[in-house]
Amino acid sequence: MAIRIDLTLDCAQPTPLAAFYKAAFGYEDEPPPAPFTTREEWVASFPEDPHDDADDGAWLHDPEGVGPRIFFQQVKQPKVEKVRLHLDFRVAGTGTPQERWARIRAAAERIEGSGARRLAEFDGHHVVLADPEGNEFCLG
Repeated sequence: MAIRIDLTLDCAQPTPLAAFYKAAFGYEDEPPPAPFTTREEWVASFPEDPHDDADDGAWLHDPEGVGPRIFFQQVKQPKVEKVRLHLDFRVAGTGTPQERWARIRAAAERIEGSGARRLAEFDGHHVVLADPEGNEFCLG
């Protein structure tokens, strides 16, 4: 039996960062677990934590069920160095290497329009970007 992988991304502001990933990659809000009808209802089922605030988490999933679910978890500590694990996103499509590279560059420009920052470009292969909180990811 294969084990499903979910990703947790530590961040300062989960809701705006989740909005970036939704706009950039087509992810959607993850529904709450049954029997709850809203995420707020699910959160309210836990004992109150005085250290929590209203924006301490956001949950997303790939609507096609291919990519992993992503949980954006609020942490108080700032990001201080490169994360040792990063996300790789693959641009779909077929064609010549030049056509593939054109699709990757166009996707990178679109994602930059959603709030990403370009860190590096490896001609013909992939682009390294950072999300609005500085978390690195590759687009290839």
